[in-house]
Amino acid sequence: MSAFDADLALQKAIYARLSGDAPLAALVAGRIYDNVPADAGFPYMTLGEAQVSDWSTGDSEGGEHRLTFHVYSRGGGRAETKTILGAINAALHDAGLTPEGARLVGMRFLDAETRREPDGITWRGTIRLRALTEITE
Repeated sequence: MSAFDADLALQKAIYARLSGDAPLAALVAGRIYDNVPADAGFPYMTLGEAQVSDWSTGDSEGGEHRLTFHVYSRGGGRAETKTILGAINAALHDAGLTPEGARLVGMRFLDAETRREPDGITWRGTIRLRALTEITE
């Protein structure tokens, strides 16, 4: 297994956690996307950019993952966006995920931001987390 395989396994575990998190699912009406459909309703969240780098030690192979998630809101504005960002953080910060073929060492909140999109009616929130994995296979 490579760091890329561990990154994909982590993405799958994250998606399962987010889609199974009742408070978050209620806030976005289950609209949690990797690939946003053209007719997506608001609010919704997406799995955004991801970076993976080597985090191997002398004893094991591992990866450092920098993960980004986006929230898009209309009508509920900045408050709705921040509430959803908080739910994402609650679901993932120090989550006990079990990605296939890897062990999650930890996942921590890095930063978040909110801003109005150029269309003037959409708010976008971004939250970033850092995860460390050790390859077990």
